[in-house]
Amino acid sequence: MHNDSNAENLSSGTADMPFSPRSFLLPAILSALLAAAPAHAAAPEAGATADAIMAQAKSQAAAGHKNILVTFGASWCVNCRLFDKFLADPAIHPIMDKHFVFTDLDTGEMASDTKHANTPGGVKLQAALGGKDAGYPYIAMVDPSGTLLANSIAPGTHGAGGNIGYPFLPSEVDWFMQMLKKSAPSMSPEEAATVRNWLTAPARPWAK
Repeated sequence: MHNDSNAENLSSGTADMPFSPRSFLLPAILSALLAAAPAHAAAPEAGATADAIMAQAKSQAAAGHKNILVTFGASWCVNCRLFDKFLADPAIHPIMDKHFVFTDLDTGEMASDTKHANTPGGVKLQAALGGKDAGYPYIAMVDPSGTLLANSIAPGTHGAGGNIGYPFLPSEVDWFMQMLKKSAPSMSPEEAATVRNWLTAPARPWAK
């Protein structure tokens, strides 16, 4: 299962991931991300609520005849950054942007973190969309009314099933493509092939 359950699990290198060079890169990346946090800092500001963020996303989605891709994550989540990189890639962004409004909500920040805070109401929304205690990133696709179309909980994957997080393994990529089929039915076969090929390419962007 390629999601981040907590920062300790990542930094210790015990995440349930297949052996590969990535297994050694992720802890190093995480250490670099966390090193910038000061020992003492002002309490973080929570910012806009999940309801307000989703209201804006729903308005944009309705106007653009799109659905909404909601990513639940945290500042310490390395796999969340990898998913961000995927969405921002020049080959992928135009395809995904054609079908989705992107929304990010922080729901996994730690109580001891004085620099980052959860999005108010985000944890409740994540649970409502089927992602309670799912790990990160948790990905949900909803329509402009907020109705769930697909999420990253793959039945039968990783034994009893679970959150694929960032799709690494072939079975995880397969489920992500099923998510797109449900939530972006107008995506062309050529667009879908571009997404799949990007996710399964031997040379991944994080190696550059």
